[in-house]
Amino acid sequence: MSSDSAIKILLVDDREDNLMSMELVLEKEGYSFSKATSGTGALQILLKEDDFSLILLDVKMPIMDGYETAELIYQREKLRRIPIIFITGQDYEEGGIFKGYQYGAVDYIRKPVNPQILRSKVAVFAELHKKNQLLQRQEEKLRVINQDLLLLNQQLEDRVRERTLELEKLNQELKELNVSKDKFLSVISHDLRNPLTALIVSSEKLSRDVEKHSPGEVLHLSGIIHRTSNKILQQLNELVDWAKKQREKTSFNPEKIHLLNGMNESLELLKANAIQKNIALENRVPKNIHVHADALMLRSILQNLVTNAIKYTPEGGSVSVTAEEQDTMVEICVYDTGVGMTADVMEKLFTADSSGSVAGTNNEKGTGLGLLLVRDFVAQHGGTIDVKSNPGSGTCIKFTMPSDLRAN
Repeated sequence: MSSDSAIKILLVDDREDNLMSMELVLEKEGYSFSKATSGTGALQILLKEDDFSLILLDVKMPIMDGYETAELIYQREKLRRIPIIFITGQDYEEGGIFKGYQYGAVDYIRKPVNPQILRSKVAVFAELHKKNQLLQRQEEKLRVINQDLLLLNQQLEDRVRERTLELEKLNQELKELNVSKDKFLSVISHDLRNPLTALIVSSEKLSRDVEKHSPGEVLHLSGIIHRTSNKILQQLNELVDWAKKQREKTSFNPEKIHLLNGMNESLELLKANAIQKNIALENRVPKNIHVHADALMLRSILQNLVTNAIKYTPEGGSVSVTAEEQDTMVEICVYDTGVGMTADVMEKLFTADSSGSVAGTNNEKGTGLGLLLVRDFVAQHGGTIDVKSNPGSGTCIKFTMPSDLRAN
């Protein structure tokens, strides 16, 4: 496009004097001109330059008249925007004028050319050209502004998306911390409550009618208190370390565990609970079985399940633990002669809805956190957990742990 200070006009006439006359009339207006003496010459100029503001085109020219020239000019897409004013003789008929409009003319000027009319009509199209230029610049500015707005909007969307992801990540971390807290509290409630019960029971026996106890009984009870106190301290240190690893996401540390010995340690801490209800604890795990498991998690699983078994077994009953190797896994079963469970309770046992009566046939209530923790710990080992029970006929909860084949 030409600038405002350079309105370019193409003058086309087969007579040089006519070209000179039009140029003299218009030159004071500051226009710039290109001249052609034929339609062919005009087309050659337009092939090189397409930024003209107006074309003044004579109708009657040899070889190629103005109509033919106009038709060829407007075959090019870029040239269709250039207005054409036909210059014609006074005797030109109205039919010819209509023909010119059909070929794309926007106006007519009759010969001999009236200078005032020529300047006036050209000025109209020059002003129109300037306004079109201004409009195009405004449109370009709007286009740039729209691009900037789109870019800004995209940047804002990206920022919002990033912030949303950050908030989602933070929310997930908070959820994980909350889960870790619940797990930690559940582990404490089972791993420390049981040895504390043994400690309380032994201390009560020792303090009650102390003068009636023989030195051997006093030594036995004090030994229980001493061992249990050390065990509580050991477990507390383990739990603190475990909680730290939970925050650092390094809390899963499987190792080779001799299952019989590990079971004896867990059951030893639960003897006081069983004695209170006169329940027999039986460890029927074979001597040659080893598992590849996280020691703290395995102990929590066993103590949760055995504690529940004692809790829902009537006085005089029994709780036993068995184990059997199955390919690369070891199936461990905690069996009790307790009150059993209904099908509805079993279906919800290891879900968030398990906070009611675990057995389903007595008034014992629990939080359900311990069993959710058992499910999660078993799953982290790649194991499965299942329960078989009927009301009044006891319960068997089976779970699997990876076998440590290196021990065989």
